[in-house]
Order: sequence, then structure tokens, then C-alpha cells
Amino acid sequence: MTKTILAKWFDPKHEQMVLNKRLYELAQMVDSLETRNRQRSEFIASIQRRLRGEKDSVVVQSEESTPSTTRPSLKAPASDSTFRKDFEASDLSLITLANSKARELQGTFFPPISGFISDHFDAKKGHMGTDIVAKANEPVKCIADGTVIFSSWTQDSGYVIMVQHRGNVISAYKHNAQLLKKVGTFVNGGEIISIVGNSGELSNGPHLHFELWYNGNALNPEEFVTF
Repeated sequence: MTKTILAKWFDPKHEQMVLNKRLYELAQMVDSLETRNRQRSEFIASIQRRLRGEKDSVVVQSEESTPSTTRPSLKAPASDSTFRKDFEASDLSLITLANSKARELQGTFFPPISGFISDHFDAKKGHMGTDIVAKANEPVKCIADGTVIFSSWTQDSGYVIMVQHRGNVISAYKHNAQLLKKVGTFVNGGEIISIVGNSGELSNGPHLHFELWYNGNALNPEEFVTF
């Protein structure tokens, strides 16, 4: 401690060294925040592409552009490959995820609309949400506080609006007749964000197709929302 005090008094470089160290720490913090912000943006963009029915693009380097190096074999045993294939083909990952989030999320969401459920969530069939039949022009409410991250027309789902909530939860509302909120708008839980409709090629009558996503995984809305 005495050495530090003397350095402050007599060493003209000490103050500059302390300042440089602080600047380095701040630069590290900025880099970390930029990385987290970029990852969040990529996550939201990925969800938007999935909801539009697009596939995430993957950049693969050609062998000519990749330096020739000898790599160790990382081939998994046949038993491990079989287990992974069976696991990915099942709904176990979704069930585990839903169970882990159920206590935290259940009862915290407003119902987006009240009506008759005409089609349930079924990941195996590619139906990643719940269909609720309602009267035409019925108002659709946001399930919780959040920020609108998508509000536009898609060919399959018609007018779609998506809201980002806390904890990497995203709610999606499809086949609307009208969208009432723009991207970047903060909305409260229970606030009207759209009007029920019959838009999009995949709709065959006035209803709301509602989806709930957590960390890029589709959840069964009926486990978290009472319609």
C-alpha cells in the first residue's frame, strides 16, 4: 500500500498506467456488450426467418479456400449416433424445456384471445403453435410486456406480428386482418396489437395462429396460456 501511495506521488507514469488499465477494462466491457448484442440480434433474426418459413443460411468453405491440415477423427460411436438420432426425432427436448420453464412462466401470460381451439401444437407435423377460432375483427392482445420485433405480411401466414419478452421469450400472432403496432414499439401485457383475420395462404377461416418460442425452441402454448 505504501509503495502504491509513493508511486502516485513520485512516479509521473503511474497515473497514465492506471488510466491505460482502466481504458483496457472499459474496452473489454464494450467488446462483451457488442458481442451479446450481436448474438441477440442474430437470435431474433433466426426466429424471424423460421416464422417466415425460410431456412437459416450456412456458409461452408470450399476445400480450396481452407488450409490443408490433418485433423483427428471425431467420429462418434455407432451407439452414440443412434441415441442422438432417436433423441432428435422425439419430442423429449421440447418436453424437458417446457417442464423447466413451466413453473417460471405459467400464469404470467394474458390470453391473446378467447375462443375454440381448432388445432393443437404438434412439432412432429410442423404445426408449431395453437389455432384459436374467433369471430372476425376480434381484437388480439399481447400476452405480456415486450417490444415488437416483427410486424409485416408473409405469404403463408398473412399479417404477422411478433413480440420479444424478457427471458428470451417470443410470442407470434399470425393470420391477422390488421396489425396495430410497428417494429420497435413497446407494448404492455393485455394491450391490443392486431385484429383477428383470415390472411395468408395457410388460413381457411377467421382464426389466430399463436406461437410461443423460448431460446429458439417452439413451446406448446397451451401449457403456458389459458385460451
